[in-house]
Amino acid sequence: MSVIYERVALIGLGLIASSMAHAMRRAGLAGHVAGHARSAGTRATAQRLGIVDSVHDRAAEAVAGADLVVLAVPVGAMGAIAAEIGPALTPGATVTDVGSVKQSVIDAVAPHLPAGVHFIPGHPIAGTEQSGPEAGFASLFDNRWWLLTPLPDTDVGALSRLGALCQGMGATVDCMDAAHHDLVLAVTSHAPHLIAYTMVGVADDLRRVTDSEVIKYSAAGFRDFTRIAASDPVMWRDVFLTNKEATLEILGRFTEELFALQRAIRTGDGDMLHDYFTRTRAIRRGIIEAGQDTDAPDFGRVRTP
Repeated sequence: MSVIYERVALIGLGLIASSMAHAMRRAGLAGHVAGHARSAGTRATAQRLGIVDSVHDRAAEAVAGADLVVLAVPVGAMGAIAAEIGPALTPGATVTDVGSVKQSVIDAVAPHLPAGVHFIPGHPIAGTEQSGPEAGFASLFDNRWWLLTPLPDTDVGALSRLGALCQGMGATVDCMDAAHHDLVLAVTSHAPHLIAYTMVGVADDLRRVTDSEVIKYSAAGFRDFTRIAASDPVMWRDVFLTNKEATLEILGRFTEELFALQRAIRTGDGDMLHDYFTRTRAIRRGIIEAGQDTDAPDFGRVRTP
């Protein structure tokens, strides 16, 4: 593929941003990739590994002259970063993000961006439980969804260009309204993560089952819970605080479903349990048929760089 953006600035150099750098290099999508991270250690690691073409101590320095700026920091830090880089943005540049909550990012970022800069929020639905610049790899986005939530006045050309970049990195692009995105992700990601954290916490509290037994005899279900619960705590703290309404709505529905299952187990209602599990099994098969997992998943997720 040919170059889509002459200069890309990655603000934040964790798993997603470093994987973007690798994926853009793999397909030749960017002329120069600049990077910034708050931590000096992270900047040094990125420089040592050659993940980006240049590393900058200040975010404003990294975005200077960039025609694409990617905000890859925790959702709670988006507003402060936007305020810092706003005056340094190049007219006509596109700003996007990779946060898993969209409406709060729009509210935090948009007021700090000058006229003439295109703001197109985004969310690649890809990741591992690993974090940091060393965790990135070029194939992370292959055959994964990259959701864009353009604003009502988004420039069509800027949207098409960003979509082409995401596709060039291996992703399938879709667009949706920010509020709908937040509800969808509360169902598919946010609530499941909270439940995983809770289940691991229950195992820790259940002192009649020792820690060694939990680790030693973990069946596939608990292994998957622990994989999810290993995700970055700062990121997930911000996700739940910024997508509060949608997450609470889904947790309320989850609680109702859980009570119904408790009642069926208590009363011996085997028909209800069988029908319920048959319906949910069909949803799982749909996930496999959509190419989003395999029918025999490796919960260790051995990655292929």
